[in-house]
Amino acid sequence: VQLQASGGGLVQAGGSLRLSCAASGSTSDITSIAWYRQAPGKQRELVAGCTNGGCTNYVDSVKGRFTISRDNEKNTVYLQMNMLKPEDTAIYYCKAYVHVVMTDYWGQGTQVTVSS
Repeated sequence: VQLQASGGGLVQAGGSLRLSCAASGSTSDITSIAWYRQAPGKQRELVAGCTNGGCTNYVDSVKGRFTISRDNEKNTVYLQMNMLKPEDTAIYYCKAYVHVVMTDYWGQGTQVTVSS
């Protein structure tokens, strides 16, 4: 499984970005796929994710502002980020988990910078 993340950039506070994570390879084996972020000096945290049962946001700080969705035909997961805040500044990574081999696959990350 290979993951290609894109859509990051520099935006002012209150603005919006949409991140994309395109999966290729053995995509039918993917059990779950999620967005993580890592801010400077902080641990990587789970933002939102999708399983075969659906998608959900995990971090309280993004509820009501971020929406995760997936397009199965395009093998792509999106993270729509609205009302961005400076504290959302981080590198955003997508990760796929393949249960049959119990392995995590990570994309290369995309930088999101929110200016105040």
